[in-house]
Amino acid sequence: MELSVLNINGQETGRKVTLNESIFGIEPNDHVIYLDVKQYLANQRQGTAKAKERSEVSGSTRKLIRQKGSGGARRGDTNSPVLVGGGRVFGPKPRDYGFKLNKKVKQLARKSALSYKAQEDAIIVVEDFDFDAPKTKEFINFTKNLKVEGKKTLLLLPEVQKNVYLSARNLQRSEIMTASALNAYKVLNADVLVVTEKSLEAIDGILNK
Repeated sequence: MELSVLNINGQETGRKVTLNESIFGIEPNDHVIYLDVKQYLANQRQGTAKAKERSEVSGSTRKLIRQKGSGGARRGDTNSPVLVGGGRVFGPKPRDYGFKLNKKVKQLARKSALSYKAQEDAIIVVEDFDFDAPKTKEFINFTKNLKVEGKKTLLLLPEVQKNVYLSARNLQRSEIMTASALNAYKVLNADVLVVTEKSLEAIDGILNK
């Protein structure tokens, strides 16, 4: 699949790039995408939820009523889970929700996500660029020139470019990411994938190992 290379003004440069078929042209595997997305979202969870159990609740340990003869259920102290203000049975505890995925599974998930974008014609290739200073207005003009304004856009850069990142930081529907940090969730969550020429080379090097 060939794509024209655009400049930051949205004009064709006359150059074309060929997307690697082993990355952008495979048959997508939905299950590995599910696993990769699940792992990514699990890693975002803090896992700090905590509820007090019976032994942790502050209250008297005095037995409220006698064991037998009352006609009601047995009842211990005020910390009992069956009473208002008592401890919680099997409440949440701090935990790590992360889990392991094999490297080949994660690679296949990224290739599958990129192949979906290629099938949707949702990939734009731009020549390498940088901003002289952080200016949100410049980045907005950049999205207008590429005709992606108002769409959820993911811009892939070959390395950290501070001025470009700071220019897009306040825009809710635009996100900047380096090629090495690429993951299936971010690709599928975006409407349009904007990739620089060097980023394409970096993706080839990472996913073809």
